[in-house]
Amino acid sequence: MRKVSVFNNVSIDGYYTDADNDYGFAHEGADDPELQKFTAANAKGENALVFGRLTYELMAAWWPSKDAARAMPEVAKGMNAAPKYVFSLTLSKADWANTTLLKSDPAKEIARLKKTAGPDLTILGSGSIVAQLAKAGLVDEVQLMVCPVVLGAGKSQFAGARARWTLARSRTFGNGRVFLAYELAA
Repeated sequence: MRKVSVFNNVSIDGYYTDADNDYGFAHEGADDPELQKFTAANAKGENALVFGRLTYELMAAWWPSKDAARAMPEVAKGMNAAPKYVFSLTLSKADWANTTLLKSDPAKEIARLKKTAGPDLTILGSGSIVAQLAKAGLVDEVQLMVCPVVLGAGKSQFAGARARWTLARSRTFGNGRVFLAYELAA
């Protein structure tokens, strides 16, 4: 069975965007060589990526660009090569390479995809999708990159979901970020 993971940057107080839906805090310090090496290793295109429409549009506008290829060539290569799924009721097409547009219920579709052969699934951003899948018990692992900033208000990626998690691995970076990976407790 395919595994479903979530990867998001979060503030110390647990928000993936601020109150104005801005996630710019996640880019502060992202030019750190240690963090860039970690990011490149994580983005080799081995997993299928899952997005909501907003995150998809942001990613599709950046990763296929020449600027992305110059700035982060390994990450851009992996992001562009990876199979991708985007959930949207409003998009009529998804032009980014290797993207499948899904217009059905995210929980039902991910439950179906988990039972099929293929690479594991990683959700990037897409807080409303994460919340729906977490409520349905479909998330196997949560990966958080905790950024050393307090936002005071914002959006939680787990709005309305409750679950117990077990720390699987962690890493502290010299720039103050901390990577935490949790697996769903049995």
